[in-house]
Amino acid sequence: MTDTVAARWAKLEPFVTAYGPDDAQVRPAVILFHGCGGLRPHLPRYAQAAVEAGWRAFVVDSYAPRGWDRNMSLTLVCTGVLLRGPERAGDVAAAVWGLAQRPDVDASRLVLAGWSHGSWSMMDLMTMRLERAGEAGLADPQTARAALDGVIGMAAHYPYLGPGALSRTRPWVRHPQVLAVIARDDHLTSVHNAMSVHDRIRRGGTEVETWIANGTHAFDEPTGLGPMNHDPELTQESLERFAAFLNRL
Repeated sequence: MTDTVAARWAKLEPFVTAYGPDDAQVRPAVILFHGCGGLRPHLPRYAQAAVEAGWRAFVVDSYAPRGWDRNMSLTLVCTGVLLRGPERAGDVAAAVWGLAQRPDVDASRLVLAGWSHGSWSMMDLMTMRLERAGEAGLADPQTARAALDGVIGMAAHYPYLGPGALSRTRPWVRHPQVLAVIARDDHLTSVHNAMSVHDRIRRGGTEVETWIANGTHAFDEPTGLGPMNHDPELTQESLERFAAFLNRL
């Protein structure tokens, strides 16, 4: 999709799931972005953890607006054929812009939370000035710039940090506080590579808290595949660290 910010949000909005009290009270908000396998059972648990910490939470589905099912995403997105991080960054920008307009959301206190491909997309967005047409796959990316000023935090769970990840080579132009989760046995990146990217981000002026979780990629997803193994105890620790991160913001 190459859309305006408003058009991208119009496509995404029907597939955003909201969590939180059914009231009009203005609350800070967490916006959650799934991995390349699409919406999975662990995301509602993180959304609920955010709600219990006093935040609203919104889970964004990047696939339903495109008419993609899980088989297609596993085959074409997880392999890097379609919707790489720089393009999906447009979904992140549009979601921030759209949700910041809700009267029950404190647009000055937004947090992005991502898993794998979702974290890749969020991190790529942090490198983009959003000054020229086409950035993040958006015709008018500058429309979202002001809304992104309200992003005060980012929880990046085991992001893809291989070739094509912009944070490997480009500085961040936005500096939210970051909770960076590395999986020690991640088959997609080494701890050394992830730490070197985090250190690069720190040198650019971003506060990064790194946790090396003693598990595999997607350790918190109950339906792991191949080299990905679910670890319930580690998942609980991850949820607690996520909530504690929100409480510090």
